[in-house]
Amino acid sequence: MANHVTHRPARLALAAAVVSLASAVCSQDQAPSWPQWRGPDLDGISKETKWRPDGDAEIRWSKQVGLGYSTVSIAGGRLYTVGHDKDEQKDTVYCLDSTTGDEVWTYAFSANTMAKYHGGGTLATPSVDGKLLFVSQRQGRILCLDAAKGKVKWEKNVVEAYGAKMPTWGFAASPLVLPDMIVCNYGRVIAFDRKGKVKWKSKDSGAAYSTPAYFEHKGKPRLAVFNGDGLVILDKKNGKEIVRSAWKTSYNVNAATPVVMDNKIFISSGYNKGCSLLEFDGKKLKPLWANREMRNKMSGSVAYGQHLYGVDEGGSVKCLDLDGNTKWSQRFGLGAMSMAGDKLLILTNRGELVIAAANPEEYKELSRAKVLKRHGVDWTVPVLCGGLIYCRSSAGQLVCVDRRLDVKKG
Repeated sequence: MANHVTHRPARLALAAAVVSLASAVCSQDQAPSWPQWRGPDLDGISKETKWRPDGDAEIRWSKQVGLGYSTVSIAGGRLYTVGHDKDEQKDTVYCLDSTTGDEVWTYAFSANTMAKYHGGGTLATPSVDGKLLFVSQRQGRILCLDAAKGKVKWEKNVVEAYGAKMPTWGFAASPLVLPDMIVCNYGRVIAFDRKGKVKWKSKDSGAAYSTPAYFEHKGKPRLAVFNGDGLVILDKKNGKEIVRSAWKTSYNVNAATPVVMDNKIFISSGYNKGCSLLEFDGKKLKPLWANREMRNKMSGSVAYGQHLYGVDEGGSVKCLDLDGNTKWSQRFGLGAMSMAGDKLLILTNRGELVIAAANPEEYKELSRAKVLKRHGVDWTVPVLCGGLIYCRSSAGQLVCVDRRLDVKKG
């Protein structure tokens, strides 16, 4: 049985830590945005309320963007994603009109497929920051593009330049955009300024598949990095390691972004490893409990109130309390999940978009609609932005589902 601990509401604690970050990173000008992995507040939750969780799921547009698992980033009415062409052996960065799906620009560059039993293709999500777009590629290239026109401003190969070690399935972490740096996880975490100059490099902590989590502890900026060796806490100012906690998984795959809740950090892995909640006191990490109730193989969990919601590798969406107990479990297959307010956005392995209530007492489904064809796996996190929900299959079908309120269709 887990130790009893007192918790503040997880969503409020994280929001307090990143409120200034969100306003600095994405100047929205009242326009809806989702500028990087896990959204403007880095918690996987959209704060939008003007959308329909139930009713028909109208497909506003659909586009083929190539093989891969990159989700979308959105700012200023433009959507950014990346896909792979197996025949051409190229990755393509797409800039689309987020409402119509029309191409604004594309930028293609050479890249290997790297199938490794999962079909291959892109892994990381691009991050938009005002006039700049940052793209991290699975073979170790980091590119900075002009977000308006797609022109390359700078590019680096971290394997050649900094000795980063490419993991079995390729680098999968997305660029983390912060006000004063771009944080990229290549096993060795590297912080760049916006002109491509390295601000600092951390020690290597093993295979890199997980995007780092930014948080503050007693006003001090920190990074939680979940790599092949386990969880590492870094000083965000200089990349120095504060503490690490071992967490070994088959194939060294720890892919889910750590979930920070005040002074607690939740980690979870697949391959039947499980999950753990650790307490960080500023110097040490103390495991509070560990079990196999949540095994996030691809898509990470989201914290809301006193509970965690996520996709378990056994093929179910689960709700856990903060003592590690399962409140409910609903079978869907190995899909992906995000949140909008108190609603769960679930993409199932059958290409269905399911909206459900984030209710810890019971699973309550609000709507379900088939939105993707079944010719790929659906591991890519769905995103709600501007009342539109974006879903993608690994085979490259990207669809925009219209859930807006009081908007004339067409």
